[in-house]
Amino acid sequence: MACHVMHPVFTAMKLQYPIKVIGSSTSVMPDSAPQSEIVHLTYPERKKQKDINIDLPEVEVSWFDGGLKPKYPENWPVERNQQSGVLFHGTKDILVCGEYGTDPILLSGRVPDIPKTLRRIEVSHEQDWIRACKESPESRVLSASDFSVSGPFNEMVVMGVLAVRLQALNKVLYWDGPNMNFTNVTDNDKLRLSKTDSASAKEFAAELIKHTYQNGFTLPDMPV
Repeated sequence: MACHVMHPVFTAMKLQYPIKVIGSSTSVMPDSAPQSEIVHLTYPERKKQKDINIDLPEVEVSWFDGGLKPKYPENWPVERNQQSGVLFHGTKDILVCGEYGTDPILLSGRVPDIPKTLRRIEVSHEQDWIRACKESPESRVLSASDFSVSGPFNEMVVMGVLAVRLQALNKVLYWDGPNMNFTNVTDNDKLRLSKTDSASAKEFAAELIKHTYQNGFTLPDMPV
């Protein structure tokens, strides 16, 4: 569900690569996700951009799933049954929204008067994607989360998988995004795969980051 829940975080906060990450979870199986997990990602400062006129500070993003939840703020409205969603902790207020960024509120009760600058989708997101596929590249109106956004965003989500799979190293992992590797996973770091088997953590991580496909299968390189 992270690909649905965290999209407002990625786009609103202008995130790209995290600089560090740590994860924890219930028992990890070789071929399936754990029942519950927590991932903490830290993102560096972001400079002014064309659509935002301030420098954004370093920010921490925390992901909870499988029934685990963060602490509710003191002024949480008890009538709001929030099964899934996002809490934005700001210096002046807390913004809450549901999956896909729906039903946003400020916990102070304020109702902000801000312009709506993003294109509104009047049909389903599936139909919006089909519409973009059919349009000519020269005049295409991009879908709400085209590959230029969803590709980097997906890297944010699967970073959580890496953190959980490497949690037995018991340390914060420092990430070099452009070179796609952890800078503090060393040749001496080992991961226990079973009671009798262990593996190089560095090689294990490298295989998760760029999988060796079998039987001649390959994926094309991502566009620059």
